[in-house]
Amino acid sequence: QFQLVESGGGLVQPGGSLRLSCVASGFTLDYYNIGWFRQAPGKEREGVSCISSLSSRTGSIYYADSVKGRFTISRGSAKNTVYLQMNGLKPEDTAVYSCAASASDYVCSDGGAGYRYEYDYWGQGTQVTVSS
Repeated sequence: QFQLVESGGGLVQPGGSLRLSCVASGFTLDYYNIGWFRQAPGKEREGVSCISSLSSRTGSIYYADSVKGRFTISRGSAKNTVYLQMNGLKPEDTAVYSCAASASDYVCSDGGAGYRYEYDYWGQGTQVTVSS
């Protein structure tokens, strides 16, 4: 069974850091585009970051303007893990963060993380709360 599980969320003070993990079971993430999305109460889902598959000709990494310079997406040494390092957290970063995997080409580009329907697998999400 193919599954994505996020972890690493929690309560952190403004200016603090968290590292979210997205771990796949049943498949490896090397040849999938991986996106991190977040959704705050009453707001639309936002594509925060994405990284293209290792077979991609573009080798894209994308960050939303709201997180650029603070968040870093990376692939772990284990083939089934992708991380989202979040530094300089702000109260407006509070949301449920979910990772997703897409086998479609060009889902992740300089222009964005793509749409929900373009992703094949989704995790259940992990809550990030930034508050003093």
